[in-house]
Amino acid sequence: MWRAIHAIVSVQIIHRTSAKNKAMSRPLSPKALPADAPAPREGGDAVDEFIRRRKKATINDVASLARVSKKTVSRVINNSPSVRPDTRDQVNEIIARIGFRPDPQARGLASRRSFLIGLIYDNPNAQYVVNMQMGALDSLRGSGMELVVHPCDRNVDSFIDDVREFIELQRLAGVILLPPIAEDRRLLALMEELGVPFIRVTARAGDKNDPPLRTPEIVSRDSDGCAEAGEHLAELGHKRIAFINGNQLYPSAHERRAGFDLGLARHGVKIALELDQPGDYSFDAGYEAAGKILDHPDRPTAIICCNDQMAAGAYHAAYERDLKIPADLTIIGFDDADVATRIYPPLTTVRLPTRDMARVAAESLINGEMTTKTSVVFQAKLMKRGSSGPAKA
Repeated sequence: MWRAIHAIVSVQIIHRTSAKNKAMSRPLSPKALPADAPAPREGGDAVDEFIRRRKKATINDVASLARVSKKTVSRVINNSPSVRPDTRDQVNEIIARIGFRPDPQARGLASRRSFLIGLIYDNPNAQYVVNMQMGALDSLRGSGMELVVHPCDRNVDSFIDDVREFIELQRLAGVILLPPIAEDRRLLALMEELGVPFIRVTARAGDKNDPPLRTPEIVSRDSDGCAEAGEHLAELGHKRIAFINGNQLYPSAHERRAGFDLGLARHGVKIALELDQPGDYSFDAGYEAAGKILDHPDRPTAIICCNDQMAAGAYHAAYERDLKIPADLTIIGFDDADVATRIYPPLTTVRLPTRDMARVAAESLINGEMTTKTSVVFQAKLMKRGSSGPAKA
C-alpha cells in the first residue's frame, strides 16, 4: 500500500496591500536607522544594498530596513488592526522588495493559532490522494495557509492516538478527512473533542448512515455515474457481465455497485453471480480477479471494475489471453485517473472530480462558513472511450 511521506507543502503568499502599486523607490520615513541597519551606498538605498547581497530575508531584516520593531512587523504579517496604515504600507513594501516569506509555524506561535490545514487519509489509491492534494493546494495557494499531509492506518491500535498527536503537534486550523476514515466514528468523535474544524469527503451522504452523521461534508454521487455506465453497457447489447468489487470497508464500493446494478436493471440485465469477484482497488486485485473471470468456460462480454487501477489489471489479464479490447471484451472502470487515458485503447470510465472536491473542501475550511448542515454534492459522469463496444455475437 502506497504511503505518502509526511510533508508540508508550502503555498504561502507574501501579504501585500495597495502599496504594491506605488513606486518601489518611495523614500522611507525619515527616522534614525537602528545600529544593525545596513548603511546605504551612494546612489542607492539600504534595501538595494540588501538585495545586492542576495541574503535570505528574515523578520529582523524587515524590521531593520523598515525602521520599526520586530513586533510591529509581526503585527503587520498577522493583519493586526493596531498598526497605523502608513506603517503597514511601509513594512509591506519592504517585504515585497526583499522577498521575505513569513514562516507559518512561527506565525502560529506568535498568534496562538495555526496556519496549517491537515489532509488525513488511509487510502491505497495513490492517484486519488495526489489529486486530493492538488485540489487542496489550488485553494490554499494565495491564502497564506499551508497543507500538511498525514497518512495513517486505521487498522492499528494506535490509530486514534496517532491522529490526536498529529493534530495537537501541528495545531491545525482545519482538517480534510478522506474516505474511508471519513466515516470512522472514533475519528469524528476525536475531531469534536479537539474542537478542530473539519470536513469529510465521502461517497455516502451523512443522512444515509445509521445513525446519521451530522458533519460538514463533500459528497460524490458515485452511484449516479455508475448507473449511467450500466445503461451504456446494456445499450451496447451486453448481457453476460462480470464485476470486480472494491474494498467492502469503503462506502464507495457499495455505492458504485448499487449504481451499476441500477443502470443494468433498467434494461433487464444483471451481473452474473458466478462472475462476481472480490477486489481491493489495486492493480493486482484487478489482474487476479479478471484472470479468474476470463478463464471461466462461459466467458463474459464485459467486465465492470470498481476503479481504474483494477481495470488496468483486467487489461493485462485480457492481453495475456490474446483478447482484443473492445472487439472481444469491453472493460469499464471508475475514477478517470491518469491511467485511464494512458492505456490502449483508452478506458471508458466514470469520472470522479476529486480535485474539484478537495478544492471546495479546503475553501470551506479557509472561509469558516461550515455548519453541520454543510453538504456540497458532486456528480460522477460517464466518459465514453475506446474500451467499450458492442457485445460480441
